[in-house]
Amino acid sequence: MKDTYKTITKPSEEVLFKDRNSKFFGYAFPIKNEEEANLYLEELRSKHHKARHWCYAWQTGKEEQDIYYRANDDGEPSNSAGMPIYGQIQSFEVTNILIVVVRYFGGVKLGVGGLINAYKTAAQMALENSNIVKRTIDEVFEVHFDYPEMNIVMRLIKENNLNIIEQKLELDCKIYLSVRKKEAEAIFDKFDTTYKVEIKRVES
Repeated sequence: MKDTYKTITKPSEEVLFKDRNSKFFGYAFPIKNEEEANLYLEELRSKHHKARHWCYAWQTGKEEQDIYYRANDDGEPSNSAGMPIYGQIQSFEVTNILIVVVRYFGGVKLGVGGLINAYKTAAQMALENSNIVKRTIDEVFEVHFDYPEMNIVMRLIKENNLNIIEQKLELDCKIYLSVRKKEAEAIFDKFDTTYKVEIKRVES
């Protein structure tokens, strides 16, 4: 079972690709959803308000069934900008990412082939300039128990080296755990079969 994915930790530094007087500025941003992508796009449209095109592609989702993407040519010939950018997202196997390439027209038409190369290259440079990391796909569990069961629960957490996200330890206790997906079923069973301890999955 594949339970890892690659993404970037912070926005990349600006990169610049030039071709026949046209300038292509490339950027990569970590995103969780389309709303975040739109905010970054607004920022760049404001920063580069004299540019001709703001072409982009983004992808979110950690597993195949959750993948969602969009590519936009922003007035360039069809499939000459957005899809070449998206191709680099696929090539680098990254997700939860937005790549924007801002073009200043230099007065010389590049043709579709030239545009595809320019947008692809600027996107590649932005990714090469990014801090790409591998992360695990995790499930979140809520463990519910009364205070007297505290030692049993804490021992299970320690023995299995589990990550506590949040805890509320009173007479009525709740602990939220983050568990790597491939280990999730076994961990669920350990708590589920422990007397006076309840466990349930939480949307992460």
